[in-house]
Amino acid sequence: MDEIVQVVDWNREMVELYHQNRDLLTGGCPDFINSVRDRAIKQFEKLGLPGRSNEKYKYLTFNNLYKHQFQDYLSVKRFDFDANHIFHCDIPTLDTHVILLLNGFFFNRENRMTQLPSGAVVGSLQAAMKEYPELVKKHYARYANMDQEGLVALNTAVASDGIFIHVPEGVAIKKPIQVVNLLFSNENTRVQHRNLFVIGKNADARVIICDHALSDHRFFTNSVTEIQVDKNARMDYIKVQNEHNLATNVSSLYANQEQDSTLNTNIITLHGGMVRNNVNIVLNGEGCETNASGLYLVDKQQHVDNYTFIDHAKPNCLSNQIYKGVLDDFATGAFNGRILVQTDAQKTKAFQANNNILLTDDAAMNTKPQLEIYADDVKCSHGATVGQLDEDALFYLRTRGIEEREARLMLMFAFAHEIISRIEVEPLRNRIDHLVDKRLRGELSRCENCAMHCG
Repeated sequence: MDEIVQVVDWNREMVELYHQNRDLLTGGCPDFINSVRDRAIKQFEKLGLPGRSNEKYKYLTFNNLYKHQFQDYLSVKRFDFDANHIFHCDIPTLDTHVILLLNGFFFNRENRMTQLPSGAVVGSLQAAMKEYPELVKKHYARYANMDQEGLVALNTAVASDGIFIHVPEGVAIKKPIQVVNLLFSNENTRVQHRNLFVIGKNADARVIICDHALSDHRFFTNSVTEIQVDKNARMDYIKVQNEHNLATNVSSLYANQEQDSTLNTNIITLHGGMVRNNVNIVLNGEGCETNASGLYLVDKQQHVDNYTFIDHAKPNCLSNQIYKGVLDDFATGAFNGRILVQTDAQKTKAFQANNNILLTDDAAMNTKPQLEIYADDVKCSHGATVGQLDEDALFYLRTRGIEEREARLMLMFAFAHEIISRIEVEPLRNRIDHLVDKRLRGELSRCENCAMHCG
C-alpha cells in the first residue's frame, strides 16, 4: 500500500479512536482539560503524523507503525503480575522516591498522590487534575506546542494519565524522584501519557526517568512532558531509554524557565528500535542557564533522532548543548539542533556541539546545527563532527601493549563518558558508566534488571 494512503488511514484511525471513546476520555476530567482535548483533536486532524516533508522529521519514518495493528490503552488495564516484583532498581546505593507508570497509567491506584517529607507532591496527573485543579490549569498545555506538532496534539487529545510533580517555593528535595515507565502487554500497544512538573521559586529538584519494555511486542510510545522552572529554581532532568528493537519511542519535552533559573537535561539512549527525542526550552527570564546533553548508542538497524530547540527570549542567558553518538552496523541517527536568539536577548551566550563516531561504513548520521540570531551583542557557536575513531590515539594505545579491540573500546568509552560525567547523582552515574561499557561491548541486548528475559 502506498505510504501516503497508510499515513492517511493511520491518522483517520486516531481521530476515530478519540470520537468513539470521548466519553471515556472526558469522564471525570475538569472542563478545562476536556476543552483542550477537543481543540487538540481538531489540530491533529489538520497536522496528522509528521512525515519526511516536515523538515524537523526529515530523517525519520514511521513505516513500521502502519504495517501492524495496535491496541490503545485509554483506561487502566490490570495484569496478573506484581510490577514491583518484576522490576527492581539494581543500583543498591541509589536512594530515590520511586514512581511506577504501567502503559502510561499511574501504577498505585490506591495511593495516587503522595506528599514527600519535604512538602513536595508526586503522583498521578489524572488525580492532580481533581486535587490541584488551579495549579494544573495554570500550566497544562501551556508550554507544549500542539499548533505545530501533530504528535503533541494527539497526546493532548487522548492521554489520560501520567506523572505530576509539584515542588513548592523554597523546597529542596534531597532524594531524586525516579519515574519508571514500564511497557507490558500481550499484544502490540500504543501508549500515550502526559507529565507535568512544576518547580516553584527557589526550589531544587532532580528527576530521573527510566523507560523499559517488559514484553516482546511492538510498542509505540508518544509521551509529552511539560516543565515550569520558576524564578531562581533549579532542576536536573535525567532520562535513560533502554527498550527493545520492536519499540518506537517519541518523547517530547517542553520547558519554560523564569528569571535566574537553571535547567540541566541529560538524555541517555542505550537501546530502542526507533527513538525520537524532542527537547524544547524557552529561557523566559534574565539570568537563565540551560545545559542540554545527550548520548545515544545504536547498532543493528536502530534509529535515534534528536531534535533540540533552545529559545533565548530574554537577555543575559546561557545555554550549552552537547550531544554525542556512537553508531554501529546499519544504524542511523539524526541531530537537528536550533538556537533562536530573539531581538531583546542581548548578552546571550549560546553554544552547541554534536559529535558522532561511525564504526562501520554502513552506519549513517545526519546532523544539522542551526543558529538564528536577531540580537547584536551575543556570543554563539555551533558545530558538528561525523567520523571514525582517532587513529593516532588508537596507535598510541597499541604501542602501550593494549589489544586493538580493547583500545577501541577505551576510546569509545572516553568519548561517551563526557556526557555521563554530567550526571550529578553518583550511583546513577556509575551505573550508566557500567551499562554503556557493556553496550559498547555488545553485551547489553535487553534491560538487565528485568525478570521477563525478553529477546
